Parts: sequence; C-alpha cells; structure tokens
Amino acid sequence: MGEMGKRRVINAVAPIRICDLGGWTDTWFAETGAVLNVGVYPYAEVQIYVSEKPDWDTRLGRVAIYAENFEDRYQIEPGPIYDRHPLLEASIDIMDLPANLAFEVNLFSSAPAGCSTGTSAAVTVALLGALDLLTPGRRTPHEIAALAHRVETDKLGLQCGIQDQLCSAYGGICFIEMFQYPYASVSQLALPNDVWWELERRLLLVYLGKTHSSSDVHRQVIDRLDRKDADKSALEPLRVAARRGKEALYENDLRAFGRCMIENTEAQAALHPALVSNAAEAVIALAREHGAIGWKVNGAGGEGGSLSILCGPEGERKRAFVNALPSLDPAFRVIPTYLSRMGLRRWEVGL
Repeated sequence: MGEMGKRRVINAVAPIRICDLGGWTDTWFAETGAVLNVGVYPYAEVQIYVSEKPDWDTRLGRVAIYAENFEDRYQIEPGPIYDRHPLLEASIDIMDLPANLAFEVNLFSSAPAGCSTGTSAAVTVALLGALDLLTPGRRTPHEIAALAHRVETDKLGLQCGIQDQLCSAYGGICFIEMFQYPYASVSQLALPNDVWWELERRLLLVYLGKTHSSSDVHRQVIDRLDRKDADKSALEPLRVAARRGKEALYENDLRAFGRCMIENTEAQAALHPALVSNAAEAVIALAREHGAIGWKVNGAGGEGGSLSILCGPEGERKRAFVNALPSLDPAFRVIPTYLSRMGLRRWEVGL
C-alpha cells in the first residue's frame, strides 16, 4: 500500500496471557469455572489507517489487511465469507463499519503463533477495540471481550473458552469466576509493588519450539466431559488451583503459588496424560534441577505450545536454567515477558 495524504490512525494493544490456573473450567461443558491468569507483554498490536479516499484499488475491497507476522497483504469487502485469515475477517465483519470509509489494517504480535498464550484472542480484542472507535457509542473492555468470544463461537463455529479474551481486555492478574457459561465476573488482583516485581522477576515463558497442536487429544477430553450425565469431578482440582493461587498471591506466598501451578499441571495430566507432553516434562525436570518452584503447561496443554516456569529466589539459578534450555532442544527458548498492569488500550492519532 502506498502513502496516503492526511488520515486518521487508530492504535490498539492487548496483552497475551500466561500461567492460566483453572483453564478448561471456562468452557461450555464445565458450566461453571474459576480461572486465575496473568496478562503479559508482548502485546498484540493493531494499527488502522482510515481514509475516505484510499490510494489502493477499492474494487478489490475497501479493507486492506496486512497480517505482518505472515507477511500477507490482501484486500476484502466486509462480509460473511472468511478466506485467508478467518479470525481477522470475521472480526471486521461483526462490526458495523461506516460505509463511506476505507481501512488499512496492520496486525502484529511478537509472540509466536500457536504459543498457547491466547495470542489469537489478544489480536481479536485489539482489533475489535480499535474498530470500536469507528462506530457509534463505545464498548467497555468486558463488552469487547464478549464480542471477541462471539467472533470465535458465533461467526466461526469454534469451541472456545472465555478466559483468553477477558485477560486481554482487562490485563493484570485476573481472577475470573464463571457463574454460567459464558457469563463471568472478573477481578484484578491488587498486589503490592514488591510482590508484583518479584513475581515478574521469577516467571518465565518457555516456548517449546513449535505450534501447539493437539486437537485429537482435546476432542477426546471434550467428548468425555460433554456427554450427558458425564462425571466432571476431574475439573474441580483445576478450579481449586485457581482459587488457592489467588489466595497465595494475596498472602505474598510465592512458594504456595508455585505448588498451585504444579497441582494444576497434575490435574491437566489427569484429564489426559498427553496434555503434558514429553517435551514439557523434559523442561520441567530441567527447571526443577535449577531450583524452580512451580510449572504450568499453558493453555489446554498437549504437543508444542509453552510453559510458565516460576523460578526460585536465586537469580543465578534462573539464568543457568535459561542457558541450559537449548541443551534439551535448540528450538526451545524463553520469550521475554513483563507483567501488564493494563489490558486493552486504544487511541487515535492524526498524521
């Protein structure tokens, strides 16, 4: 796309999430749930250039999309057919955009695709939040999160929990109480700075080198739990881990918080052993050797994806673990993260 003249520019950012205690209980088959998750940088970023007279051929569509991570540029007309990047196109379609305007949409995230950190939800929340500035009225962050969930479930027909969208919308350390799917209350934990800084210093996001892919395993778990009169007692330890994790952070007890992470990972494995992969087990063993006090397979679990590791207090042992990580697999790496006190942010500038 070439340079335009004077135009409006809308920016939006939304955090990804890690360390999601209670994941799997924010789903339709769980019915009720409790999740504690942590919003972190790197953000998903969206920029929208708005013009009444764009410098591209609008006969190909009045929305120009640049999915920067995929190096993919193309044009669409908003509508119900979603082709190359369905999540992006469905998000644009669900909004009532002004008919007299054309848009150039740039989307980027430095978190790898399929990292099991809610990156897709963060991109959707940021995109909807930005587009919301172009429509009459304003949606709250909670309403943006609900709309992002609708994009996945109503527009795309996907099976989807609610925690990722809420964490991206709210940021911080979120305690989510789902009282009836998909409705939930969200509370951000107000922690003293020293607790916040120490948790930020000790938490590591370890990427396992490849896109998360375990649809067959997930389908087996869902089929078992979504049957009529199914025994769903295996979900309760996950809810308990989230509630105990909240209390541990309020009590400034990171060792207890680490135990909650471990208990949650064990509860994931109880749902299906393959949810904690061999690669994850190898990283956990190495982290334990270097003094880690907690570990959580991010997201639903399975092959690929990532883990959250809670290191012990000794900084040198954390650094030794990071340096030793490639010895397991050169593709394994730590993604730098910082705790995000804020969730969705959107603002407009002029050029």
